[in-house]
Amino acid sequence: MVNNNKSEKTVIGTNACATCPAHHVANLKKLGVNMESWDYVVALAGNPNTGKSTVFNALTGLKQHTGNWPGKTVTRAEGGFSYNDKRYKLVDLPGTYSLLSTSVDEEVARNFILFGRPDVTVIVVDATRLERNLNLVLQVLEITDRAVICLNLMDEARRHQLHIDDRLLSKELGVPVVPTSARQGDGIPDLLRAINDVATGVFVCQPHRIESGSKKLKRAINQLVTKIEAEYPRLTNPRWVALRLLEGDPQIIDAVRSGELGGLNVTADQMDAIAVG
Repeated sequence: MVNNNKSEKTVIGTNACATCPAHHVANLKKLGVNMESWDYVVALAGNPNTGKSTVFNALTGLKQHTGNWPGKTVTRAEGGFSYNDKRYKLVDLPGTYSLLSTSVDEEVARNFILFGRPDVTVIVVDATRLERNLNLVLQVLEITDRAVICLNLMDEARRHQLHIDDRLLSKELGVPVVPTSARQGDGIPDLLRAINDVATGVFVCQPHRIESGSKKLKRAINQLVTKIEAEYPRLTNPRWVALRLLEGDPQIIDAVRSGELGGLNVTADQMDAIAVG
């Protein structure tokens, strides 16, 4: 692991991102992330008290840059590491139980995953409280199809005689699941490998998406998804955006009307007509 220092920046150069997957540089800059001389952006998400900060420190070598998110009082931490001759910027998102944007922390985490579109989102979960943590996991998987589950605190799980089939969990969720005990450094090399595989496309995620609701709701979602995909074909999460629009999420509606989602123009009247159609 190599940390972010000036000598490394001169080796990589400032044009390394021109052809790399981190192509949403404008959005990342707006969100306060400097992408000079980095090849990939990795977001680190998770519930509070899952050992997320310990995972962050294990990946970045305990060295980090801290500040505030643009326009927010929420503290942010960034660090870096290198793997297989590629440089990764790691952005530690606020610990949150949900992405429904009912608090500033949730807003920051959701907006970064949605608008920043990191190359990989690592979701740190507590192996001793997996069921509680899966709520956030499923919400993140609705937004992005490039994710890795860090099944942390495995040492505590073993101490409580809990057994988790990480291979079956990976199959069910459609993304890599890596057991770790970050305090001891166990599993960190495997986590690095999984991040690299998702970032470079070696592992193509097929994330689990919840299919539920009435026939009328499904029809409304499908109709709105069709319109969203037609207007914004590169959007990776049209179904999630459709759900938020139908729920009347004010931030997503504002993002649509302002063009932040790519110029999509769906009025409130059109959404109402789709919902009752």
